[in-house]
Amino acid sequence: MSSEELTVTAGAVGAAEPDGIDIAEAGGTGIAEMDVEAAAARSYPVVADVNVRSGPGTSYAKVGRVQAGTRVSISCQRPGETVTGPTGTSKIWDKIGSGRYVSDTYVRTGSNGYVAPRC
Repeated sequence: MSSEELTVTAGAVGAAEPDGIDIAEAGGTGIAEMDVEAAAARSYPVVADVNVRSGPGTSYAKVGRVQAGTRVSISCQRPGETVTGPTGTSKIWDKIGSGRYVSDTYVRTGSNGYVAPRC
């Protein structure tokens, strides 16, 4: 496994609320903080080889590749270009690292909707 794949598999440790405020940084505690941490800690399998892009669409620069079977952590998700992939058609893109996005249609999340906070 390449170091790039190891980085992708490790994913982001911290997570921010959709408005960009980190709950722990803002002094909050409780269920919301645990929910964000739990979402960031989950990893999901990539179902087919996929290009990693610098943004949520195929027009963004290719910054890597993830092989089928690799598990990725999704720090947040955002809408972008609609893509048809192995798990269907979606406009959801998964952020798997700083400036690293893959189409949600290549990741088996068990949902057709959002499974992580919005970016």
